[in-house]
Amino acid sequence: MRRPASPRLIATLGLFALSATFFCAIIGYVVVNRADDRQEVLRRMQLVAAIEDIRNSGTDPSELDTQFLSGLARTIGLKDLRFENELSDQSREVQPALDNSGRILGWFTWQRDDTISQALTSLEPMLMISAFGLIGFAGLALWQVRRSMRAFAASEQLAWQFANEDSLTGLPNQRKTVELIEALLPARAPGEVVTLAIIDIDGLNVINDGYGRQMGDAVLASFAERLRQTQAQFAGRIGDDEFVLALISGSARDSWDEIAEIAKQLTRPYWLGEQAVQIGVTIGLAHAVSDSLGGDDLMRCADLALREAKRKNRGGMVEFRTAMDAEFSERQFIERELRRAIADNALDLHYQPIMTADGTYMTGVEALLRWNHPERGDIPPGIFVPVAERTGLMVKLGEWVLRRALTDAARWPELSIAINLSPVQVRDPALVKFVVEVLTETRISPSRVVLEMTEGVLIENPDEARRRLDGLHSIGVQLALDDFGSGYSSLTYLQRFHFDKLKIDQGFVQSLGHARGSEAIIQAIVGLGRALNLSVTAEGVETEEQRVLLRLAGCDEMQGYLFARPGSRESIDRLLAERIPATKLRPRSA
Repeated sequence: MRRPASPRLIATLGLFALSATFFCAIIGYVVVNRADDRQEVLRRMQLVAAIEDIRNSGTDPSELDTQFLSGLARTIGLKDLRFENELSDQSREVQPALDNSGRILGWFTWQRDDTISQALTSLEPMLMISAFGLIGFAGLALWQVRRSMRAFAASEQLAWQFANEDSLTGLPNQRKTVELIEALLPARAPGEVVTLAIIDIDGLNVINDGYGRQMGDAVLASFAERLRQTQAQFAGRIGDDEFVLALISGSARDSWDEIAEIAKQLTRPYWLGEQAVQIGVTIGLAHAVSDSLGGDDLMRCADLALREAKRKNRGGMVEFRTAMDAEFSERQFIERELRRAIADNALDLHYQPIMTADGTYMTGVEALLRWNHPERGDIPPGIFVPVAERTGLMVKLGEWVLRRALTDAARWPELSIAINLSPVQVRDPALVKFVVEVLTETRISPSRVVLEMTEGVLIENPDEARRRLDGLHSIGVQLALDDFGSGYSSLTYLQRFHFDKLKIDQGFVQSLGHARGSEAIIQAIVGLGRALNLSVTAEGVETEEQRVLLRLAGCDEMQGYLFARPGSRESIDRLLAERIPATKLRPRSA
């Protein structure tokens, strides 16, 4: 886009054009007057010379009236030249005629033949119109110049606002915020601390969905106004629901207390007309105690603290720690390498057998994701799966796991295959369609597939989760609630959702024989499963004592190191062929 001309340049050009117009008019006037004056002088000189000739000849000027005057008029261009003894017309030009004694004999008179003046006089109406036109044009030009200057001033102001301010709240935008921080850091007195708080609004999406985006914008504007009313040095908006607050205090503790008080004010109800809405805030803090941090560095540290707060302390405040930088770098490394591993098919699945309660029959296997990095070695799922969930990789990763697990399950037609689903996968509207697609590709019976999920799948949006799980149940796959007993609302979920299996959290299994009441808890879970016609599986069985107690409690299936560690698909092949003969495989109808 072309850059518009400067108002100062336009004003200069306008003044130049006006000056040139007046200058040309003055020059023309001077030239015309000088030409007329020169013509007058020339005529008088010619007339004087003619009179001298007449006087030297001794002739009476009246005797030469007709022939002399007409010839002289043609010679010097005078109009109606004649000799008069007495002056009869005072409006005519005159030149006295003297004899040798200096006595006045009479006067030569003539009418002034101002050709140029007459021409100008004949053109006077046109010149007047032109003059008024020039004056009008100059005035119009000046008005247009002033109008353009005002328009450009408004345009420059608007451009400045777009470059420096948020259009909705009027607060400094991200670029301007960094500039203000850079200016604030050297302005503090020795011993003072600059604290930067990045504030994330919680619940704004609920307001937008429930009341409309216009209501959400009104809340943002009111939120910004409350920030302006604080005693902070400045506030800015750096994202859709993220704001920045900067202040100078005597210590980091003082800053913490002041921002905590500000947070209370920000979370008071917002009254918009007769409607009151409530929001929360999550805050990340970074302190600049010395001059070691610049504006960008301080923003980055506060952002890392905010990320930590979102992960571990939603609705609270977290201060930046040096360890967060290392953790962030590690997460970036995991994300980068995980993308590469998915693209290069560098991940693998291991399988852990699921046994009957007496340990004699294998009923199925659970697919467990593994990643052997070429430099880091084995990276546990507990490290890379959360990164995949936060970075949008979980759906693609889950699709890879499901397709690979069902492909491998074709090797073991008598076994069920259990696959874990992430909350991100359950929220994906295309999940049911994809499961049907993979079942068709691999020709695996849906009844052999067990999809496991934790309570986290169901908490955020229970209605949406129910629709998704009902869709999965309708195609014939089995659903299992994993880590049962570790949550606080599992009974509610059992009422609302159609599960086929319960998997007892391994924490209860490992405490058998050691922790008070662990047997009673497991018996209660098994009894609940029996009452709801659900199969119960115990995870993490490592000792024979645990197996016996679980069998006495009534568990249907078990898995753990007591029976086998997770291994490759080839290890399951060997296990089926060597340790557990085919005759020991319990028929699926049992």
